[in-house]
Amino acid sequence: MRTIALEETYATPAFMENIEKNFKTQAKTDGNPQSPPAFLTQIAGKLINVGESRIKEMNQAGIDVQVLSLFSPGVEQLEASIAVKIAEETNDYIADKIQQYPTRFAGFATLPTPVPETAADELERVVKDYDFKGGIINGHSKGRYLDDEFFWPILERAEALKVPIYLHPTLPPQAVIEASYTGNFTSEVATILARNAWGWHIETAIHILRIILSGAFDQYPKLQFIIGHMGEGLPFMLQRIDRSLPKEVIKLEKSVAEYLRENINYTFSGLNYTQTFLDLFLEVGADRIMFSTDYPFVPMEETRTFLDQLPVSTADKEKIAHGNAEKLLHL
Repeated sequence: MRTIALEETYATPAFMENIEKNFKTQAKTDGNPQSPPAFLTQIAGKLINVGESRIKEMNQAGIDVQVLSLFSPGVEQLEASIAVKIAEETNDYIADKIQQYPTRFAGFATLPTPVPETAADELERVVKDYDFKGGIINGHSKGRYLDDEFFWPILERAEALKVPIYLHPTLPPQAVIEASYTGNFTSEVATILARNAWGWHIETAIHILRIILSGAFDQYPKLQFIIGHMGEGLPFMLQRIDRSLPKEVIKLEKSVAEYLRENINYTFSGLNYTQTFLDLFLEVGADRIMFSTDYPFVPMEETRTFLDQLPVSTADKEKIAHGNAEKLLHL
């Protein structure tokens, strides 16, 4: 069974150096010397290696294709000119890697989201010149979300190019972190709570709902988004949201549930939990779910085993493993 994995991360050496520099700059600013988190130090080599070592891991796990995207937080929180420079350099860098291994790697474009027209042009450049399969956006841009029409040139171009946008989590804005994720517990717990334990996922779910409620999918009805982590909690709340925000209230062409089932696609992203999968499967169906391992944060073997053991038909498993990705990404 062919497997195409959609949330698979890489970093360029320059990007990793920039992360290290940011930690040092922050240390000077707040007087609290610190180094990058231990987990980042541990996976840095895997992020940078887009070659034989990664392919060996893929072979051992039974992964045929990785669709590569730049390590979060990407460029969304950077100044515009820096974001443009890094996006262009990063896309050219990974295009060269994909060209070396065209049957094993594909790419999502890094987009300088803070400059929407430039981001749209960059998406078109790499789709047409390098055959990239879509773009990745890491959440809000300094507190501005994609429901803001300021960003809609990106959505318009993605629809015109017939490529999806992968909306990847990022930390909530600092004010939200301070209000909701800082409490009577250690700063380490607060950081994890705001990040991968809860905040990332709720942040992304709210972002998708904002995009829907803004009317973006009425403006661009063929536009497709992808979100990870089995739907970032949205499937569990889908019927509740739909009932609380009926069409007569939202005044859009479709219901919230219809947009979630027709314009949004969902990947595993390391949530290898059968109960969570079944909720997603029952709410949106096999045609909307795609495989991902969340490399290098979750072992590829673990997710491949999870895929093999899913309690669904062989036909549905084939769709999830590769069929839906082939159709959506023109692979």
